[in-house]
Amino acid sequence: MGRRISALAGLVAVLSLSGCKSPYVSATVRNDTGAAVTLVEVDYPSASFGRESLIAGASYPYRFKILGSGATKVSWTDAQHKQHTGAGPDLHEGQQGSLTITLTPAGAQWSPQLTP
Repeated sequence: MGRRISALAGLVAVLSLSGCKSPYVSATVRNDTGAAVTLVEVDYPSASFGRESLIAGASYPYRFKILGSGATKVSWTDAQHKQHTGAGPDLHEGQQGSLTITLTPAGAQWSPQLTP
């Protein structure tokens, strides 16, 4: 029994040292519109995330895993209750890295730094 426990402990140690990790995207939505926005939603392949509101100058971090492939999109409502939508990059399963989405008075700016 002692050998089995030692073998199992060794296997766990090897796996933890091998750097096994799931690829994910670290996304940040930043509000640079100059006013609070509401109903912020980011759609990405097979899911979405968002916030009810985001004050001027604030950022919202979110981490997700890409399942499947497809387009991204952000939508929000400005202080004048006007709805905005901005198309983003296509994402593919297995990509990882960072994605910054900056909401501005002129629209959404996307800054992907993703590796395949």
